Amino acid sequence: MHGEYKVPDGKLVVIDCDVKEGVLTNVQLSGDFFLEPDESLARIVSAVEGAPADSTSSQLAERIEHAVLPTDVLFGITPEAVGVAVRRALGLAMSWDDINFEVIHGPTVHPMLNVAMDETLPAEVAAGRRKPFMRIWEWNAPQVVIGSFQSYQNEIDQEGVDLHGITVSRRVTGGGAMFMEPGNCVTYSLVVPTALVDGLSFAQSYPFLDQWVLEALEKVGVHARYVPLNDIASEVGKIGGAAQKRWANGYMVHHVTMSYDIDANKMMDVLRIGGEKIRDKGLRSAVKRVDPMRSQTGMAREDILDVFINHFAEKYGATPGEITEADLAVAEERCETKFATKEWVHRLP
Repeated sequence: MHGEYKVPDGKLVVIDCDVKEGVLTNVQLSGDFFLEPDESLARIVSAVEGAPADSTSSQLAERIEHAVLPTDVLFGITPEAVGVAVRRALGLAMSWDDINFEVIHGPTVHPMLNVAMDETLPAEVAAGRRKPFMRIWEWNAPQVVIGSFQSYQNEIDQEGVDLHGITVSRRVTGGGAMFMEPGNCVTYSLVVPTALVDGLSFAQSYPFLDQWVLEALEKVGVHARYVPLNDIASEVGKIGGAAQKRWANGYMVHHVTMSYDIDANKMMDVLRIGGEKIRDKGLRSAVKRVDPMRSQTGMAREDILDVFINHFAEKYGATPGEITEADLAVAEERCETKFATKEWVHRLP
């Protein structure tokens, strides 16, 4: 059995092994990582050898942590990475190459439908009626999307919402409020099996799932990085943020919103951005917290989206997909029964 795992910002970890009577045998660890001294390799292998084949990545990592010495130096490799590689070798965890992706752009819909589809479409994927996908949102009216656990009155200035005709919706994921006008930001949803992030902590899974978009941003001239837990930032300011929701059906949605050409004054009319958050970021004003991609690239939003779509398709072998009328009908029904209801939008008043 053979499994590989590329450590984010690290090296390739490769495991070859067998299973006999429910335990791991003939374990071989290799890769382009660094270990000092050489004997530490044998210590890691011995920790994995004989482990129950149904061990979780965390359990395998714990065995390795107990086996290595305080003087051992692991560079480009971690105990968790070895655990993930073992799980992949056993077919219990997945790699990007194991997934048959589609990439979808649009369609342009009412703002509330995009939020609803982040719940309805993963259910279709879990049921086997749709492939895992990366979907770029389009919408036809201004909106604010608040996180699942945010208070409406603490985040939203109702006077500003009424003045500017803003739709306020609540998504299924946590995180902060996003001010989104048509054409002023880039939002995508990634729906994948949770087995893809098997063995990774929540904090590790964010940059892992968004490595492709950091590469795409580099292609358009934005040198971006992850700022824990869920912010994407450039050299001159924050670009956007990510959020996740994992379901018991074995699938998850991971989505990101990045600013393209934000109307900061209107955003300040609509959002109540607390002073504590600003002080926490070490910044003087909320306006300075978001640096639009337009100012850094000089590119039209449509051209940036083309780069994103092409890069994802090339990196993961994704084929074009689409949202069907049936998909929209299910999302519309979910809006009526959940996402557009006062009970949901104001569930935390």
